[in-house]
Amino acid sequence: MSHELTRLRETERWIAWVRLAAVPFAIVEVGVLTSNYPRGYEKWAWATTATLAAGSVLLFFLSRSPAFERAPLRIGFLALLLDTAVVTAFALIYQFEIGSPIRQLFYVLLVEAAVRYGIRGGIIMPAFLISALALTEWWREARFDQPPHGFQADHVVFPWGLLTLTGLIVGWLVDRLRRETATSQEQVEEAERLRDELGRRADVLDAATRCARALSSSLELDEAFEAFIRELRGFVPFDRVAIILEEGGAAQVMAVSGVGAETVFGPGSRQPVGETLLAEVIRMGQPVYRGDMSDARYPEEREFLDLGLHCRVAAPLMQGAHTIGMISVVRREARAFREQEVELVGLLGRLIASAVQNVRAYEAERSTVEELRRLSALRADFVSLVSHELRAPMASVVGSAQTLQQRWRELSPEQRDSFLALIGSETGRLAALVADVLDTSRIEAGTFTYRFDDVDVGALVRDSVAGISLAQDEVNVNANVRGELPRVRGDRNRLQQVLTNLLDNAVKFSPAGAEVSVSVYQENSRVLVDVADHGPGIAKDQQRLIFEKFGRSHMPSSPGKPGTGLGLFIARSIAEAHGGSLEVWSAPERGATFTLSLPVETSIRV
Repeated sequence: MSHELTRLRETERWIAWVRLAAVPFAIVEVGVLTSNYPRGYEKWAWATTATLAAGSVLLFFLSRSPAFERAPLRIGFLALLLDTAVVTAFALIYQFEIGSPIRQLFYVLLVEAAVRYGIRGGIIMPAFLISALALTEWWREARFDQPPHGFQADHVVFPWGLLTLTGLIVGWLVDRLRRETATSQEQVEEAERLRDELGRRADVLDAATRCARALSSSLELDEAFEAFIRELRGFVPFDRVAIILEEGGAAQVMAVSGVGAETVFGPGSRQPVGETLLAEVIRMGQPVYRGDMSDARYPEEREFLDLGLHCRVAAPLMQGAHTIGMISVVRREARAFREQEVELVGLLGRLIASAVQNVRAYEAERSTVEELRRLSALRADFVSLVSHELRAPMASVVGSAQTLQQRWRELSPEQRDSFLALIGSETGRLAALVADVLDTSRIEAGTFTYRFDDVDVGALVRDSVAGISLAQDEVNVNANVRGELPRVRGDRNRLQQVLTNLLDNAVKFSPAGAEVSVSVYQENSRVLVDVADHGPGIAKDQQRLIFEKFGRSHMPSSPGKPGTGLGLFIARSIAEAHGGSLEVWSAPERGATFTLSLPVETSIRV
């Protein structure tokens, strides 16, 4: 029921009670207080009283009947007409009493009109009552004026003026009361709406808090998502839910639960973002509500329709202004989500994004800590290794020198030459170790210098192979230069340092009598140098380690192979400074092949 209809009904009921209360007063006035009626007047007085009583009872029940809701204005107007007729009839009847205050009943009609229609009723009713006033004055003058004084106009104009002023005042007060009542009602409704909204917001906040607690329950994304989905089911019922991240242009399903979870876009599945709903969510950056997926606007919706799912809401996972994915909640029935649920899913999307960011930040921090721990261990190993590498040759040099100094005359020429050769060899080892350390420091500081020129890589390989073959005779080293090679732009000495390091490693880790093959050839716009040995090989998980500072592979099949772990780091740094690369292919017990790749200087040929 509208507020206006309620107001009209309450007004009509109140007037009906007043009308019923007037019936006893009329009966007392007609039957008790008045005795000297003119002939026939008492009959008309009782008839008017009976009309008042019958009309009062009828209008009382009408104000409480369903008929009032269908025509409240008509019933109110008829009631006012009845009251006007009854009051006018009493005023005419009781004009026989000289000085009777009967005309004051017209104020009752005025108040009733003002109560019903406000200031309009207060103005219009006096316009009608002036006729009633004139009629009663004429009736008084024609029937009961003894001696005759004639028609008294002031008996009409003065009461009419008072009625008009009273109608204006009462009507204005009624209108103001109605406006204030309407304002109060609006404020009450607004307060109720705000109360309901506050309650709804409190429910949303409580749900979000519980979900946030679930998301923060683990630093593993899979476990956090599982806890979140369990919590979500309690306040946003679903038939299917999925959390999807965008990674490298692909949609990665991180978690899924419900209908078809294992068969359709299961956990860990990937597909191009393309024209999927995820692309739309990323583009808009706000929730997308698909009330009915029957038109299958997005490719994945055909799969959902086959599963009997028809309604879907997807909210972005926002990290700042960047969308990293979405949460998709699906139901079987079309248009099954309420506005509050869509809003809540949007809020949950932001919470999930924060959880993903926190977990990833933790994982990055943990990786950094582990990397720092690993580097610290490598440095400790390096210090221990360098200390050992320095101590051994230094001990040999010091011991040989002291022996020569103390027993020079006692030693034969062959023994002296042997001690001098040992001092020279160990000094060379020390020089190489110091050189590697210095080169590493210069590379890190950016002060490692190069002198670029045109280099014949084939000739450089032959020279390096010849030099390593003269320095040892346990391993056969062969060079194979395939065809005519272009020159490369590079520093010959630095490139020879790379080749020497690769050849030294190949010889060091090859068994006696084995063969080391060096192949040089052109492939597209690059010159490639392959150094292959038949040593113990390098495990897959250690192939990245050997190119890092202080990194050395651990090969139980080749113990006792010393090294600082700096040679390959320096070699790769030199290769990259030439615009090239240094890679390795290897497997345990299958040897290793290191490939040096250098860009071609195509304008110069040998």
